[in-house]
Amino acid sequence: MEPQQPAADAELMQGKVLYIEDQPLHQALVEAMLAQSPHIRLIKTTTGREGIRVAQAEMPDVILLDLNLPDISGLEVVRSLSELIAKKRFRVVLLTADTFSIDVVKAMSLGAHEYWVKPISTERLLSGLARVLRRA
Repeated sequence: MEPQQPAADAELMQGKVLYIEDQPLHQALVEAMLAQSPHIRLIKTTTGREGIRVAQAEMPDVILLDLNLPDISGLEVVRSLSELIAKKRFRVVLLTADTFSIDVVKAMSLGAHEYWVKPISTERLLSGLARVLRRA
């Protein structure tokens, strides 16, 4: 039985979330997890360059970012958005299959807010997102 707190957080959460991820399965899983959150607007992109363009145009509250993208790395995405990150226009959360890597360290030093290891549970996603949105 799952704890009730994430579900309560899910119903209260609101904001715009950009998910930059090239794997359709991962996108579908996150979309299904966020379906519990009616006030979250999820925007999905599949490449780093498209993610940068959408981030600059949409100014989401949070960017969920895969580090391994087909065109440029997630680190390059963070580098490209570092000025907006520094101005606190949005928060970047890295979603990676790597438990810890030099790219994670570099991205965090450029302003990425947190990193979460995939596969991510619904509870972890919802509680983490609720926390990040509260601070945004």
